[in-house]
Amino acid sequence: MTAAAQAQTPSRSALDLGQAVELVSKEEGHRQPLAPEFVSLEDFSPLEVAYDFGRITRAEIEAGPRSIWRYKKLLPVPSSVDRIANTEPGCTRLLRADNLAKALGVKQIWIKDDTGNPTHSFKDRVVAVALAAAREFGFKLLACPSTGNLANAVASAASRAGWDSVVLVPKTLEQAKIMMTAVYDGSLLAVDGNYDDVNRLATELAGEHEDWAFVNVNVRPYYSEGSKTLAFEVAEQLGWRLPEQIVVPIASGSQLTKVHKGFNELGEVGLVEPSPVRICGAQAAGCSPVSTAFKEGTDVVQPQRPETIARSLAIGAPADGPYVLDTVHKTGGVVEDVTDEEVVEGIRLLARTEGIFAETAGGVTVANAKKMFESGQLDPDQETVLLITGDGLKTMDAVTEHVGPKATVAPNTEAVDAALGL
Repeated sequence: MTAAAQAQTPSRSALDLGQAVELVSKEEGHRQPLAPEFVSLEDFSPLEVAYDFGRITRAEIEAGPRSIWRYKKLLPVPSSVDRIANTEPGCTRLLRADNLAKALGVKQIWIKDDTGNPTHSFKDRVVAVALAAAREFGFKLLACPSTGNLANAVASAASRAGWDSVVLVPKTLEQAKIMMTAVYDGSLLAVDGNYDDVNRLATELAGEHEDWAFVNVNVRPYYSEGSKTLAFEVAEQLGWRLPEQIVVPIASGSQLTKVHKGFNELGEVGLVEPSPVRICGAQAAGCSPVSTAFKEGTDVVQPQRPETIARSLAIGAPADGPYVLDTVHKTGGVVEDVTDEEVVEGIRLLARTEGIFAETAGGVTVANAKKMFESGQLDPDQETVLLITGDGLKTMDAVTEHVGPKATVAPNTEAVDAALGL
């Protein structure tokens, strides 16, 4: 543990992170105490949280709050987390998408619709967990580099907690996401560079400002655990069972690996009957380093310079890329990518079949699922879940040129009938 982390970490007896007991390196399993650290100094691989789960029942979860905190015994958060001011994310709907399934010619699709979170993306989940852990470590300022959705979630959560925030975004970010961050009146800085430039800057700042909690840097092991709640909710909403297939969009890759971890932990503690789940990853062709590695049959993810309308997924050097490949291979899944034109059509397909307006990441998920079904990479007879992680109102520019009024008519019934061909 670094001296900075030691200074920021209360004694183990004073630290309440629930059932979390230590950090473990992903590569060689080196163990170290819970702390605001994200890389093992033993093997230089990412750290993740390990637990000593006690008895957890379906009944106590079902009696819990209508938020991710109903799963607090499966997360690195204090036992009192649901009694402290927070954005209360989670418990979003799982929609049976029969119209979409019919359009794609498949048996059954479920949409996990995370547009209903407080800032309209799944990032509210991970930020809530990161903030809870950061509070235990004594931080008072929340920070992040972001492609947009995380910026919204950090700024909102910090305001709700009464904390200051520092948010770094690429200057080319969608205007809606900039406004949705700036409105919380934290310190929002637009950086002249892409996300990978912003992320490098954030890592440098995290080293210089030891009292800043960068949610996806120095408290990343705790932050990333929030994505498990997607898996927990899907299983509970399916009647405490696991789906057969799931398609997850890939940015850093953390979400996909944590969804897999979440499904596994549910089986370990006896909340579900363990069963195989094929985990599939979705990328945009203009930023597809993981998909490229998968297709080339290598475990080396080569960085790419992003060029896609799916800016929330535009991470050219995904930190968890190799672990995505490992998860996908272990579960018999695939990683695929689609063009920007297919992304737009994916957005429109979901909207017209199920009434859900997704951001570009959702278009990536739907379009890739369509492509996977058509190519036989997904089994059309198996129950499939698609993760829709953000609201289309955040990326209006992606569809502005493709949708609009069918016609402009005079204010009379004859004009309406003529326009509709009646």
